[in-house]
Amino acid sequence: MSGPQRVIHQRRQYNQWVGNQTLEDFALRFTAEKARRWSAFRVGNTALGAVAFLACEAIGGTMTIAFGFTNTMVAIIAVGALMFLLGLPICLSATRNGVDVDLLTRGAGFGYIGSTITSLIYATFTFILFSIEASIMSSALTMVLGLPLWLANVISAVIVIPIAAYGVRAISRMQMITQPVWLALQAGPLLYLAWRGLPEFSGWTHYAGASGHAGFSLLPFGMAASVLLSLLPQIGEQVDYLRFLPKRARGNGVSWWSALLFAGPGWVFTGCGKIAAGSFLTYLALSRGVSLTNAAQPATMYRIAFFEILHNRMAAAVVMLVFITTCQIKINTTNAYAGSIAWSNFFSRLTHSHPGRVVWVVFNVLLALLLMEVGIFRVIQNILGLYANLAVGWMGALAADLIINKPLGLSPPGIEFKRAHLYDINPVGVGAMGLSVIISTCMSFNLLGPTAHALAPFWGLGIAFAAAPAIAFATGGKYYLARQSETQAARTSCIVSRRTWPSARPIAAISARFAARWMHAAMIYASPAAG
Repeated sequence: MSGPQRVIHQRRQYNQWVGNQTLEDFALRFTAEKARRWSAFRVGNTALGAVAFLACEAIGGTMTIAFGFTNTMVAIIAVGALMFLLGLPICLSATRNGVDVDLLTRGAGFGYIGSTITSLIYATFTFILFSIEASIMSSALTMVLGLPLWLANVISAVIVIPIAAYGVRAISRMQMITQPVWLALQAGPLLYLAWRGLPEFSGWTHYAGASGHAGFSLLPFGMAASVLLSLLPQIGEQVDYLRFLPKRARGNGVSWWSALLFAGPGWVFTGCGKIAAGSFLTYLALSRGVSLTNAAQPATMYRIAFFEILHNRMAAAVVMLVFITTCQIKINTTNAYAGSIAWSNFFSRLTHSHPGRVVWVVFNVLLALLLMEVGIFRVIQNILGLYANLAVGWMGALAADLIINKPLGLSPPGIEFKRAHLYDINPVGVGAMGLSVIISTCMSFNLLGPTAHALAPFWGLGIAFAAAPAIAFATGGKYYLARQSETQAARTSCIVSRRTWPSARPIAAISARFAARWMHAAMIYASPAAG
């Protein structure tokens, strides 16, 4: 007979800490209804604050210098529309089920262990973006205060830890306080420059960049679009907040849909506007004699923009520092927070232990600080171009399951994320993503010609989107659920399997079935009673 268990005081304190949902924010499970009590406006405002990241301006400037105005603008429009269409079903499914993007991925074609791969991809996105954003703030601190770069990097990285550690409650308050400052300083110089009608606008629209193509050209367009597609996982950060939206009911339909659309897939409207603004401000900096190396730095471009208004170098530098610090705190609390959730999911499945989400906040920040110290900003275009292959493989397979497989009945209609009900590996998502990443990466390394090299992420997205339903059909959808409850069995009894769908079925019948299921899904989503 075993003796009484001895629980030491430190262990009890640790268990209380890990069990504190104010710190954990439902990192490893769905968001409870008791936590979804905030207004749609507050949740939407918190999610929209994450779009303050100045990497948009840096990317816009870098692409304009490399590929010219026309190719950059066409890429912004094309990729923006694509990201909105992919992001809408992801946000809608995650919000209705109260799950983060990891749990959504787990139940939408990847399986329990398969979604571990996507958690690593997502976590990598958060600390890469964190390092880029914090490097922008470090540049501003060095420019204005004269701090050594290493010290500026440390300050820029650790400043967000106290806010991110306390989760969405503290982040929501911070976003509410900083939102007016951000909006005023973000829009102010752009509206002033537009009102003045500077002659640089004409020069900007004819700028050819290093590629020398003043008009549209497929290869520069493809390279620019490849960089932008690396921002696809940003929808995961929006979902991490939108899962706290209250249940949709008759009384909150307008506010619920507004928050979902504008702070969810609609982040691309603000993001693409900021990319275009970065393109113009970079050209303005070039016209003022700034070198190509420094013109795409947000600290430089906004210092020049504020100088156009204030006509005082010191005042412009101080306002620029306030603006950039505000932006970096807004976005890097989100990067640290989203990264901590991703790392929690990743390591809990690999090590079967969870030291607490706050531990992963610090871990994510330290990884980002390491990238900052090695100078990630200098190779931003190359890193994001390669990362895009991973992003489109994941998001393409996930979106295909939600848009095609579920309406067509190739996968269960709900999102099942419980460990006991899932296979470790679902070949639908994992297979589609793996095939996409392998082929698009080969293209990125120029193994299949220059055109394929430029359009590699588009090919990757198309492959993932086509492979997911093909694999689901080939496997009969049998790897989604390892076992079902009676309720689940009733809900999934209409799933089409390979045995019940003869290969000779006419195309018209298939199309009719697909359309009918789409109409049924649309009626469910539009119903005021739908959660």
